[in-house]
Amino acid sequence: MTTEIRGMYWEDFEVGATVTTPSRTITSTDIVNFACLSGDFNEVHTNWEYCKTTPFHEPIAHGPLVYAVAAGLQYASGINDGTLIALLQIDAWRMLVPVKHGDTFHVELEVLSKKETSKPDKGTVRLKRKFVRHDGTLLQEMDVTMLYKRRP
Repeated sequence: MTTEIRGMYWEDFEVGATVTTPSRTITSTDIVNFACLSGDFNEVHTNWEYCKTTPFHEPIAHGPLVYAVAAGLQYASGINDGTLIALLQIDAWRMLVPVKHGDTFHVELEVLSKKETSKPDKGTVRLKRKFVRHDGTLLQEMDVTMLYKRRP
């Protein structure tokens, strides 16, 4: 049985092109589950009464939780399906606005550059990842370098 590849190969990426992922809403359950998974029970994520004394007024999502959801959205876009080999590097990760229960966001992936590697079957793609809330607010951004398969 052969699995159909729907992802983008290295050759399919064009510098300057942008891929937009589906959206997802962060819930209080996501925040609590991530605290349990990570062991990060910092009160800014888990204590409603404490959070009332902060500028956020309610628990905020962990930065790495938002990153993990963004990675899932990138997968859901289909570009990685069967063609992504590895995440190689993250640069300039900036958390610009807190993410709260009820925030819905998508990811915009702009192709910054691509390079051949010494191996003819793979190449790197550098992407600007922008996490954009439903109202257009930029939540987080980063540059990522990923290793993709080249066309057979």
